[in-house]
Amino acid sequence: MQKRRLGKTGWNVTEIGLGTWNIGGDWGDVSQQAGEAAVNAALDGGINFLDTADVYGDGRSEQIIAQVMGEREDDERIYIATKAGRRLPQQTTDGYTAENIEAWVDRSREYLQTDTLDLVQLHCPPFGVYYSPHVFDALEGLVEQGKLRHYGVSVEKVEQALIAMEYPNMVSVQIIFNMFRQRPAELFFEQAQQNEVGVIVRVPLASGLLTGKLSADTEFADNDHRKFNREGEAFDVGETFAGVDFERGLEAVEALRALVPEGATMAQFALRWILMHPAVSVVIPGSTRPAHIQDNIAAASLPALTEEQMSAVADIYDTYFRERVHTAW
Repeated sequence: MQKRRLGKTGWNVTEIGLGTWNIGGDWGDVSQQAGEAAVNAALDGGINFLDTADVYGDGRSEQIIAQVMGEREDDERIYIATKAGRRLPQQTTDGYTAENIEAWVDRSREYLQTDTLDLVQLHCPPFGVYYSPHVFDALEGLVEQGKLRHYGVSVEKVEQALIAMEYPNMVSVQIIFNMFRQRPAELFFEQAQQNEVGVIVRVPLASGLLTGKLSADTEFADNDHRKFNREGEAFDVGETFAGVDFERGLEAVEALRALVPEGATMAQFALRWILMHPAVSVVIPGSTRPAHIQDNIAAASLPALTEEQMSAVADIYDTYFRERVHTAW
């Protein structure tokens, strides 16, 4: 796999990484064995960037990663990014104290079985956090203590990403970007490149819509966010199906099918489309199935999309989603 620079870190990370929300929780029941198999499949396939969070299964995802890493002897450096902040009972700016941030970091250090975390990202914090220099001073202090190497943010909105990049040692922004959520490709990508900020793309397959395998008859488990968060009941609705209406999303997928190159899957086409944007450092699709992870890795090897394909995707976005989602996030 080709590698790209992750902002100011100096790390060269694989274009395709692994997101591990799936193996932690909110995607139905996933066994310990299946979670470990997913992480092993990613590493066996050459992935060197894993993304997790302290709230994925209340730390379960972090622990699974640590278990797998402890049993392997990989020659290549593996980078592990985690997220912090969503453990607050209520998301308030006042909750982002230096004491709380250090406690979250220490817990992740314990769960990931490491003295120093590679990358800690504030996990979609309230808007006020972005205007709170003391929060970022606290992260700086933890870097100085050796508890983390770098810090970044995971955001819901483009505006939040633009504000976060004003902090000089911000190395990365994680953001939703896919064929159904195209706004980041405008000003944010341009600014990220100018500021040497890495871009980590999450929800690249719109919670499975862009795999082309879902239908109106697909049933989701009660503990799958694609059932319990359709209207944003539990967290930001943009995290589920990228914020688009499920039925309309299915219609757009049908319109996209004609564009998928022969020999490629819809998911691979969707991932390759994201990699057409040079500001992107790494894409982190999640899966619990080794075969799907292998297919995702293979997406990086597809030929570049043509101008006609890129234009057609833009037209489909304009037709189905622009009015509803473009300014929402």
